[in-house]
Amino acid sequence: MRVIGIDPGTQVCGYGIVDCNGPDLKAVDYGVVRCTAGALPERLGTIYGGLRQVMARHGPEAAAVEGAFYGRNPRTAIKIGEARGMVLVAAAGLEVAEYPPATVKQAVAGTGRATKSQVQQMVRLILELPELPEPLDASDALALAICHCHRARLAGLT
Repeated sequence: MRVIGIDPGTQVCGYGIVDCNGPDLKAVDYGVVRCTAGALPERLGTIYGGLRQVMARHGPEAAAVEGAFYGRNPRTAIKIGEARGMVLVAAAGLEVAEYPPATVKQAVAGTGRATKSQVQQMVRLILELPELPEPLDASDALALAICHCHRARLAGLT
């Protein structure tokens, strides 16, 4: 099974493609869709277009997306929610799973309280990458894909 992990953001949206074959995981591609400064509708359009290009190039069967964002600043939460909505529209037609950050951290680093750098290190080790996947948005997206692969294997889907 090929999974795209997506870490939504309105400035930078991370993606990571992972092939799952039972316990064997292989990174296929990772990176970010960067938005230029501008109005939110244009940035959301950039996210949608960039993710659709990545999906067309790699043909994932499933998408793992970071779950709803809760923060102190309501405006930021709304913007991230809008980005998540655009990500979900881009992933239409795929099996879509949403995971809270603590679940992803637990699946990758063994603790739901892992730091971003700890998750990044574990992603490198799990996928046997020669260097740390950067930027952090991309390593977070790979972590989402890894989490989904683990869950799918436990459910007997890979």
